[in-house]
Formats: sequence, structure tokens, C-alpha cells
Amino acid sequence: MSKLAYIVRHINFENAGILESVLAERGFELTYIEAPLANFEHYDAKEADLVIVCGAPIGAYDEKLYPFLTDEIKFITDCINSKKPLLGICLGAQLISRIMGGHVEPMKHGKKEIGFGPIEYTTEGSSSPLALLGNVPVLHWHGDEFEIPKGAVRLAKTELCQNQAFSVGSHILALQFHMEADPTLIESWLVGHCAELSNARIDICKLRDDAKRLCQELPAAGKAACIAWLEENHL
Repeated sequence: MSKLAYIVRHINFENAGILESVLAERGFELTYIEAPLANFEHYDAKEADLVIVCGAPIGAYDEKLYPFLTDEIKFITDCINSKKPLLGICLGAQLISRIMGGHVEPMKHGKKEIGFGPIEYTTEGSSSPLALLGNVPVLHWHGDEFEIPKGAVRLAKTELCQNQAFSVGSHILALQFHMEADPTLIESWLVGHCAELSNARIDICKLRDDAKRLCQELPAAGKAACIAWLEENHL
């Protein structure tokens, strides 16, 4: 019997990426919920075996500009209350933090963290599934930072962002970085976020070169960490 994974997507190329093949191999049926257009009443978070909430170039408090976020927040809240496995990535992680009482705001130094770089693990993080990423650089792409909510455990940091990941029990994993991103598809990110890259004066050629260099090592590490987390949740 197949398992159901709901994947909440806000922008086409910020999807489950390298995790899709892992989930398919483990018997999941993947259903994408296109958040900006979806009627969330048609989806019951409690029916899913797994929910993944992907990233987006909007803020966790932007529901006045993007009203669909109100329904999405209710959907994620239902998932949290059901205690089903939940993976939040970038905006997804920020929304989880907000729902659980944490605050989300621009990083105080005013910089954006965009590019490939390793994460540094906390003591708890070094014994978590994330530790299977090792020192492999992962993709960072954000200007906001989430607060670690009450009851959660901080797992990782970087020099620019002290809160890179947290967990709640074994069933909630929230990542500021993009463990799921497929480096072979970086061109979609470079085009889709061209204005942000230009405004932040990011070296696009370096981003592209780093993605090529990591095209095998990063997917292997990301899949290993994902599998460990799924197994921790008996999935």
C-alpha cells in the first residue's frame, strides 16, 4: 500500500527536488499542492503520511499581500497538531516557527545568505539525521531568519545565520537551507530569482560553478540525511 506525501509548493522550481526520488523509492505517492492557487479545503493534512512545505521568495508574515498564506498556515497548523511527520524548508520552516510561537524577521546584519556553504552542527544536530550532510556545502537562499520556537531543539547554524535548523521530537524538521535543491537544475533558480541576485550583488557565475562542482556530492548527502529522517519516523 502506497503512502501519501503532500508537498506544498509556492513557485515551480522550488520543489522537493532530489527528495522526490527518495520518496518514490520508499513507496510514496507525491501530491503537489500549488499553494498560491490551491483550495486548501480540498486537502486534509491529517490524511497524509508526510507533509513537506517548500520555500518561496515571500515572507512568513505576508498574508496581507498574499492572502492564500492564511489558509496555508491553517493547513500547516493542522499538520502540526496531528503530529504527522512534517518537513519545512526555508519559508516552510519560517511558517512552522511562526505557528509555534517563534518570530521571523530579516537577519539583523541586513545581508542575504545566498550561495553554497556548509552548516555547523550543535551538539544535538551532530547526532541528528542532518549530520549525514557532513561538511558538504548546501544551498542557502534567504534574507529572513526564524527564531527557535519553545519546545524545539536547534540543530545547526552558519556564520551569517545562527538558526539554520530545528526539530520538534523526531516528527518535525525545519530547515532554513535548501537540502532538497538539485544542483543540476540551478539555472532555474538563477533565472527565477534574477532580480534578487542582482540587488544582492551575488556572483551568478560562482553560484553556477559551485553547483556544477557539487552536482554529485550534494544530492548523495541530502538523500542520506532525508532517508535517515524518514527511517526515524518509520517511513
